[in-house]
Amino acid sequence: MSSPDPDASPDTDPAASGSAPDKGFIIGAHRFQAPRLEPGLYIVSTPIGNLGDMTVRGLETLASASLIACEDTRITSKLVQRFGLRTPLIAYHEHNANRMRPRLLAALENGEAVALVSDAGTPLVSDPGYRLVRDVVAAGHRVIPVPGANAPFAALVGAGLASDTVCFAGFLPQKSGARSARLAELRTLPATLILFESPHRLARSLADMVTVLGADREATVARELTKRFETFERGTLGSLAALFADQTVKGEIVVVIGPPQAEAEADAEDADALLIAALAGNKAATAAKLVAQKTGLDRKTLYARALELKADPEAADGDHGDEEPHT
Repeated sequence: MSSPDPDASPDTDPAASGSAPDKGFIIGAHRFQAPRLEPGLYIVSTPIGNLGDMTVRGLETLASASLIACEDTRITSKLVQRFGLRTPLIAYHEHNANRMRPRLLAALENGEAVALVSDAGTPLVSDPGYRLVRDVVAAGHRVIPVPGANAPFAALVGAGLASDTVCFAGFLPQKSGARSARLAELRTLPATLILFESPHRLARSLADMVTVLGADREATVARELTKRFETFERGTLGSLAALFADQTVKGEIVVVIGPPQAEAEADAEDADALLIAALAGNKAATAAKLVAQKTGLDRKTLYARALELKADPEAADGDHGDEEPHT
């Protein structure tokens, strides 16, 4: 956790400082006065397991807000009690959103600061809170993110896999057929995949991943991130599927899968052969797109090579109707 705001004054006796008791927070033996917030919707990240990951800015925001909208008041109340927050809590989740959203918008219309939290981590990551953000923006109010703990990226940085291009795909479908179909859509994506999974489906999901993505694909299973029994199991999908096949696991799970390698990549000669075939009757841009879809290779690189293979100076200069494909 970062240090408290130097402008916030600690005081073991809230009344002695003259600060309103419901506009402060406690760290250790000290209570800090929280700064006043501008009106708006504050998207506040909360710990994913270790309460020590709560940021000071997050505490200041929760302490100063008029109300905290949360998925489950029973879960958020533990955070509130831990840090001595006295901001009112209201439940806001998928099942009551249509009824509660007007109340939150009315609070914003009255010039209040409203905080939105999820049960753990960063709100709107794999949850329907984005609808509230859209309505708030449409109504002309500010939306202010207050970053912090985030399970997908905590798993990514601990996995040891490529992180330059990443696709967060949330939860896979529960049934094997739909799950396999979704994995097939992601199979050739040139990116590291980050997925959530429940403990009782982990073994079956890993088995489907082996079937669709291949046993040799690098992967990591991260469990209980930031908690006492945090573990990272690294290997291939095949080795991880074997490891968890007969295990009963508990807790929150993130699966990180490295990008496709040899299976999705063609060597230069194969790519040239495919491009030459695709160039018969197609422009270079179209040929590059077709070969990229088939091989997973970079479309811009294929486009440049297609122009070379056409051996047409006008086409190479862009005068022959070919346009570089959009990314």
